Amino acid sequence: MRMTKDFSIQRQQLIDQLQQDGIQNERVLQAIATIPRELFVDSPFQRMAYANQALPLDLGQTISQPLMVALMTQALQLVGTENVLEIGTGSGYQTAILAQLCRYVYSVERYPQLSDRAASRLDQLGCANVSLLVGDGSIGWAEYAPYDRILVTAAAPHVPSQLIEQLTMGGLMVVPVGDHSQQDLQVIQRTQQGMQASSLGRCVFVPLVGEGGWR
Repeated sequence: MRMTKDFSIQRQQLIDQLQQDGIQNERVLQAIATIPRELFVDSPFQRMAYANQALPLDLGQTISQPLMVALMTQALQLVGTENVLEIGTGSGYQTAILAQLCRYVYSVERYPQLSDRAASRLDQLGCANVSLLVGDGSIGWAEYAPYDRILVTAAAPHVPSQLIEQLTMGGLMVVPVGDHSQQDLQVIQRTQQGMQASSLGRCVFVPLVGEGGWR
C-alpha cells in the first residue's frame, strides 16, 4: 500500500484493502475507520501506522497487523451488548476497537509500562467503557467473569482452561494456539459438552507467558 502524509487517506486505503481481503462486517470496518491507529504506534513508526503489517512496541511486543485485528474482531460476532475480556492490552489499539463495538472491555497486560501507555491513549480517546489490569492474562480476570467474549492477543501452547471457565455458556473466544514459531488462530465456543473449535488459519503472535501459557 502506497503511503501518503495524510492519515485520513491512508485510513481509507486500509479499509479498502481490508474489504478486498474479506473483512465484511460493517461495524468492524467502521471502528477501524474511526480509531486513529497513529495514536497507538510508537513515534519512529507513525508514518507506517496504516500499513497492513505488525509494528514493534517496547519490551519485545507488537501492535498487530490491521488485517489480524479485523479478522479476530469480526470472529467475535459483537453486537454491542457483550462484556469482553482482552488478554494482552499491548498498545491499546485492539482495546479501543473493542470498546467501540461492545458494552465493556476488561483488558489484562503483563507489562506495567505498556498498560500505563495504553491507559493514557484510551483516556485521550474518551474510552470510558474500559478497565485495565496489570497481571497474568493467561489466568484471566476472575473478578468480573463470566465474559461473553474473550480475545487473546498472544500465542498459547494450548487453549487456557482458566479462560474457558471464565467464558459464558455459548460464548466465544478467539485465541492463537501453537508453538513459538507459528500458531493456528482458533475460534472456541463454550458448550455444555465442553468446547467446539474452528480455525481461521495460520498466524504468528508473541507468546502468552504465565501460569496458563508459556512458563
